[in-house]
Amino acid sequence: MKRIGILGYPLSHSISPEFQQAALDHHEIKATFHRWEVTADDLNSFFETIRDSNFIGASVTIPYKEKCLDLVDEITESARLIGAINCIVNRDNVLVGHNTDGSGFIRALKTKYGFEPSGKKVLIIGAGGAAKAIAYSLIQEGISQLTIANRTITRAEELAQRLERNGLKINSIKLDKQTLVAPLSNVDLIVNTTSIGMKNGPDPQHSPIPPDLIPQNAIINDIVYNPIETPLIKAAKLKQAPTIGGLDMLVYQGVEAFELWTKTLAPETIMYDAAQKALRS
Repeated sequence: MKRIGILGYPLSHSISPEFQQAALDHHEIKATFHRWEVTADDLNSFFETIRDSNFIGASVTIPYKEKCLDLVDEITESARLIGAINCIVNRDNVLVGHNTDGSGFIRALKTKYGFEPSGKKVLIIGAGGAAKAIAYSLIQEGISQLTIANRTITRAEELAQRLERNGLKINSIKLDKQTLVAPLSNVDLIVNTTSIGMKNGPDPQHSPIPPDLIPQNAIINDIVYNPIETPLIKAAKLKQAPTIGGLDMLVYQGVEAFELWTKTLAPETIMYDAAQKALRS
């Protein structure tokens, strides 16, 4: 039996096995999608066990997106520039690292919501791995302005400097109410990439943006997918602002990964329905 799986630690929260297995079953692909919950000490030896013809590939999640860069044989140019991988593909026993976080995010924006990033002004909250991938992909799409807000200003500045090599001047600010006022007054898309508002996270009850500052005329995108309706999304809906939940990015990065693994068109609706069902169960 062929093997695919998700690699990370811990993985009890992950719903990727449910929606990826649904896609494999739909196409009658004889493969099983596993949860590979591997500790940091066992990561190197794990990579030795997957180097065989039955291994198709893997999703990579926290905390290994950066660590796995050095454990695969090749990485794509976009993954190199982002500095992280979230997908491994076995090509004739050569392990190739990809990053589908950013491309999946863009695909969700365009396919489900008809949003074209070109020429738009964007505010990203957070400066971690997801922020990196999303910012890189938005810059590739031709956004006109990018502001990165983070509680630790130095991390926002470091990410801005890294991304400015792509030719766009990027603003970095501290994530607090006073400094958010100006960028929120002139923005088309706001993306929360932090864990603020996440179920069982460190700050599940709050929105990263004070509700009274949420603009009505910007799309509010929270990549947190559990709960489906985060405090930020709830506050944005009260302001009648258009919203995009985190389940879309999760599924669409998985769609892109599925197509890389199988060279088959992913059944998007089936995957989304399976993800919703898994999240509600």
